[in-house]
Amino acid sequence: MLKKTLAALAIGSALLSAGQAMAADYVVDKEGQHAFVDFKISHLGYSYITGTFKDIDGKFSFDAAKPEASKIEFNVRTASVFTNHAERDKHIASKDFLEVAKYADAKFVSTGVKPTGKNADGKDTADVTGDLTLHGVTKPIVVKATFLGEGKDPWGGYRAGFEGTTTIKRSDFGKMMDLGPQSDAVELYISFEGVKAK
Repeated sequence: MLKKTLAALAIGSALLSAGQAMAADYVVDKEGQHAFVDFKISHLGYSYITGTFKDIDGKFSFDAAKPEASKIEFNVRTASVFTNHAERDKHIASKDFLEVAKYADAKFVSTGVKPTGKNADGKDTADVTGDLTLHGVTKPIVVKATFLGEGKDPWGGYRAGFEGTTTIKRSDFGKMMDLGPQSDAVELYISFEGVKAK
């Protein structure tokens, strides 16, 4: 009886260890520039301005068998804003908007992951909730995320990739120049690969 109990405990411990080992830590591939935070905002209701942030980094923990246990932390250097127009970029970085001299970083830290099924392409999807800190204000947001895939890369590493979308309101993140209600909503698109930590 004692032998059976010990054997069962050993098997249970082995299974638990194996399950824990499946979860992996990743570093967002900033060096290879396989990470993007793009935005789209209405310009006075007449057209759209699109742009990106060129300096971002992050890390995450992920297990495809248990996505609800995933965690992510993403950082954006606000001074790296780029809309393909130097004067506009300077204005966005100024006190009228992002105040990059005072608020050099924007940050997202996840607080939960809820799997939501699969998309039309058969990819796993989830709602990732978290706290976004922007312009000195922290607010909860929900990112509609898609797991794009994982596997070995040609350089001996192992990667996992995701994309996500969300919409935030500028008016929720401190006092910025008012361009009217039509220019309050900002659509965000995030895409990134992470390299498994060794």
